[in-house]
Amino acid sequence: MIFFRRFLIGSSLTLTGFLAGSYVERRRREPCSQQTQQTLPGLFDAVYAATPTSLPDVVPAKGISTNRVSQIMKYGFPGFDQIRSFDDFVLSYDRRNRVAHWVFEHLTQETVKHNPDVDRAKCDFKPDDTVHPFFRSENSDYKHSGFDRGHLAAAGNHKANQKHCEDTFFLSNMAPQVGSGFNRDAWNKLEKYVRKLTKKFVNVYCCTGPLYLPRKEADGKTYVKYQVIGTNNVAVPTHFFKVVVCERSDGKMEMEAFVMPNQVINNETPLTMFQVPPETIERAAGLLFFSQVNRKHLVSINGKSP
Repeated sequence: MIFFRRFLIGSSLTLTGFLAGSYVERRRREPCSQQTQQTLPGLFDAVYAATPTSLPDVVPAKGISTNRVSQIMKYGFPGFDQIRSFDDFVLSYDRRNRVAHWVFEHLTQETVKHNPDVDRAKCDFKPDDTVHPFFRSENSDYKHSGFDRGHLAAAGNHKANQKHCEDTFFLSNMAPQVGSGFNRDAWNKLEKYVRKLTKKFVNVYCCTGPLYLPRKEADGKTYVKYQVIGTNNVAVPTHFFKVVVCERSDGKMEMEAFVMPNQVINNETPLTMFQVPPETIERAAGLLFFSQVNRKHLVSINGKSP
């Protein structure tokens, strides 16, 4: 814990305010003080997305099964802005920031099993031509930016089928991520952890996305600041989240939620240090996760009884 406190204090994009909000979420049934609301205004002004009880009007790309979309989104859509469906994942695209609001995946032990015929080297990063040219990102935006083209739906989650793996390389599934120390290390470790859950659970539903979190500046005021890259002004998220629901063979479910700062993270930092109450992410992102999950079936959240 001493190490982690130093890690947070030394960070240019600290999680301090966010984790303070996490504490408040644990006590969300209690009225928060005026001082706390003034300190963390962005985390208390939630903008929740309406979630219907049935599949919305999603038009899958040619050859994509509507049944597969329904299966992936079984427990509800976090939001409905610019929905796009691929062969094995679904995303909501943020046209202003040129990255996704969220990406949803349904994983099983079979779907994440490595197929030796699938070659990642044959996958090319490519613009998503279903996005209007005014709002899409291009490879040139990332060139010389200092950031990786970071997958939201991980390529490693879709190695059972070459086309599924190739789909993850559309730039609509990318966001600028710090490379060494984050995308290739800590974030990759979290992706591997989620895949490993398929060995324990029958079904794993994973929602991934960016966050743009506020922080207090030297003048005492709170701002949301983030860099943009390229001629298309692609937003660089300050943080990323993953919210996961795992189905057990007895029908019971477990939930885990993580937030990581988009910066170099010491590889020795355990993933549990990035666990936060899912309600905190909902407030910060303006989304509702797994709204169709019967909370009575949730036996644990972040390893603890709800």
